[in-house]
Amino acid sequence: MKLEGRVALVTGASQGIGHACALALAREGACVAVAARNQPKLDELAAEIIASGGKAAAFVIDVGDEEQVKAGIKAVLGQFGKIDILVNNAGITRDQLVMRMKRADWDSVLSTNLTSAYLCIQSVIPSMLKQRWGRIINIASIFGQMGQAGQTNYSASKAGLIGLTMAIAREVASRGITCNAVAPGFIETNMTAALSAEFKENAVKMIPLGRVGKSEDVASAVCFLASEDASYITGHVLNVNGGMLMG
Repeated sequence: MKLEGRVALVTGASQGIGHACALALAREGACVAVAARNQPKLDELAAEIIASGGKAAAFVIDVGDEEQVKAGIKAVLGQFGKIDILVNNAGITRDQLVMRMKRADWDSVLSTNLTSAYLCIQSVIPSMLKQRWGRIINIASIFGQMGQAGQTNYSASKAGLIGLTMAIAREVASRGITCNAVAPGFIETNMTAALSAEFKENAVKMIPLGRVGKSEDVASAVCFLASEDASYITGHVLNVNGGMLMG
């Protein structure tokens, strides 16, 4: 268990990629603080981890609310004493063509997907600096690399997350802290389940591996970046997209 003794905080952990990341980190031995807005789902996840012999606790945090982020992370530090690994996974979509997109939908996506990562990083950094060790992993997206029609807000937020990743990596590298991003391609989650069958069929045609990805595929990449095996990797964007975007 490569992460034994480590404490991980995963945002957006109630479902999808965040849920898979929490389970995978726990299997590798980390104590996992799971955060999201849905208390029942968080409690269920924490109970599942504990039942499997792991350690976990649920923290209700709306990452779009600065005060909740600060209070929530303070609570995590109060319970576990430190945060070694931060997985900024929380994200939403509010899709619309740019000419029809409401300012509120732009603001909410940028706030949840990008500003929240800055807030979480800012709150956990003192703990990591003190111990001179840390892993910050931001869940970006292939659409932050290549764009997507009807998702200007989402694509901009994920592209910004990649820029944030590189800037943070440069700021904290000398203190033994790495900051990397994982950019999933087409992953089967609740977020993508609402897409039409035609859209999914066309998407698969663009994937050289010929299949849609699973949340566990992303979680495996996160566990690698959180481990000592990735100690010489920082400022990197790890693509988990089945070959949909290369280079």
